[in-house]
Amino acid sequence: MDTKERIKADVIETLKTIYDPEIPVNIYELGMIYTIEVDEGGNVKIKMTLTTPACPVAGSLPGQVKERIEQVYGVKSVDLELVWDPPWSMDMMSEEAKLTLGYL
Repeated sequence: MDTKERIKADVIETLKTIYDPEIPVNIYELGMIYTIEVDEGGNVKIKMTLTTPACPVAGSLPGQVKERIEQVYGVKSVDLELVWDPPWSMDMMSEEAKLTLGYL
């Protein structure tokens, strides 16, 4: 595994430790992370969404995600973009998340 792949894997593992406070599933399994890109310099670009623009943690969760990713070994910088297109839906959840929430 090269450095970029290792950093991306570590970023994903970190994302799996961050939860939407209203839902007992991590943001990665919820499908709130749309893209993760890592360049040769260890700069990470993430596109994420929230379950709704009116989400109570809209003002704090993206900052929390950025701070946690900045702590991953090898990460030099984090560019986190909050996007609303495509809008989040339950179809974006992993099978594990759907099972945890009783949708399967």
